[in-house]
Amino acid sequence: MLFTFHLPLTFALLYLLRFIYWRASARRILRRIPGPKSCSWLWGEEQNLYYGTPGAHYLEWHRNFGKVVRFSGAFGHQILSITDPRAIDYILGEGTYQFPKPLGVRAWFQILLGEGILWVEGKEAHERQRRTVAPALSSQSVRNLTTLFYENASKMAIQWHKIFDRCQDDELTIEMTSWAGRFALDTIGRAAFSYDFECLSGHSNALGEALDSLTNHEKTRWTFYMRALFWLVPWILHCGKKGQLIRKTRKELGDLALDILRDAKVVNDPNSKTLMSLMLRAAKSPIAQHMDDEQVAAQMRTIISAGYEPVSATIAWLFYELAMTPERQQAIREEVSLAHDPSYDELNNDFPLLDAFFMETLRLHPPVLENHHQAAETISIPLSEPLPGTTDLHLIIPKDTVLSMPVNVIHRDRSVWGPDADIFCPERWLQRNTRNNRDLFAFSLGPRGCLGKNFAAAEIKALTVTLLRQFSFTCQYDIEHFQTFVIRPRIVGESPSSLPLLVRRVSE
Repeated sequence: MLFTFHLPLTFALLYLLRFIYWRASARRILRRIPGPKSCSWLWGEEQNLYYGTPGAHYLEWHRNFGKVVRFSGAFGHQILSITDPRAIDYILGEGTYQFPKPLGVRAWFQILLGEGILWVEGKEAHERQRRTVAPALSSQSVRNLTTLFYENASKMAIQWHKIFDRCQDDELTIEMTSWAGRFALDTIGRAAFSYDFECLSGHSNALGEALDSLTNHEKTRWTFYMRALFWLVPWILHCGKKGQLIRKTRKELGDLALDILRDAKVVNDPNSKTLMSLMLRAAKSPIAQHMDDEQVAAQMRTIISAGYEPVSATIAWLFYELAMTPERQQAIREEVSLAHDPSYDELNNDFPLLDAFFMETLRLHPPVLENHHQAAETISIPLSEPLPGTTDLHLIIPKDTVLSMPVNVIHRDRSVWGPDADIFCPERWLQRNTRNNRDLFAFSLGPRGCLGKNFAAAEIKALTVTLLRQFSFTCQYDIEHFQTFVIRPRIVGESPSSLPLLVRRVSE
């Protein structure tokens, strides 16, 4: 009995001693890296990051300390924030598989989505899953889906016209974040799985409500504890009301995925090019590792989540910026006022104003604020410039150190974007020698870069073309950035995300 009592206590003590040793060792190795003085011995900088304006502290730190910044998380664990371009190229390129996602991030994806492509680590396992998903998101596949994007955009416009007709008014206030979510969810459902969630038909949707309740929350104390501690103790994601919401959302996603999977097996269309069909064929392929239903469902949950949150946030921010600059809005409306819906290639090549506006939205409003990784082993990475006070162009990173690459800081680097880097200015894209988006980090880069970037760009542009032809937009509220899983807009001082736009019908 005494042995049974002492055993877990011994393990806890050993874990504590290991953590103290690891923290002290990491501090010693990283001590020459500049950064802010920790504002709390218990929480480090986590409270500032959680309760402050999203990304503001990263901007301040990097402008004060340089391209590599050290700061403390909860219980003093060390985090490196990196914006050095050579270091990022190495971490996400040549050294990709030496820098997996942190354990807490992987635990989040595993609990919510399952062991899909966002969770998997290791070169062989990741490339196998990537080969399953990539064909359905290729340029040719997205080219074939463009008509579907316009169909869903038209459904949304029709619903708006019905609201105008019922109200018999010249202008209406429309909550854009809600409609952006409906469009994104319906589009990924139809495009990836030939399944219509019918969000654009005005029906309530349990999945949409679950996804929204999980991320569109006010900043509660428990959510802060979870956010601060899951780097060190991933099991905290199972606890409290937040843990219940995660499990509820996973169940909604899982039940729906299995329903879609059963229907797809019944149809069994050998010529279908949807992601669902490609996954089913891959699951049976003799040259690939077979996937059981749970593995297929995990991939489906991942695709739905990735196609919903970042896309809906980007749509909302794009229409916010359109509403704030009526002259640019009118110029783009004139540019896209054709007699037909532009093709995929026309969307990419024939509308420089639309493209510039889309790129600038991604630059100033990246949906995901931070790209996180963790050193699998103690490793040396190259730098483009030495740390302050040194001449060394290499940086030693201790094993298990969490790395944060703040997207907003990279997108506001004045040495790249100029002295007006903090200002929304789509014209900068028209003045650049190339329209290559290599300087954008919104979709990450390297072998683990976002597979759906062409899909997302095409659906957002198709929606923008459709709505601008029929409606005009203004915004009468002060809007701020609000961090949930992604960066959403909201009225200053309110709790959930919100973007009420004043909408008028454009005369034919």
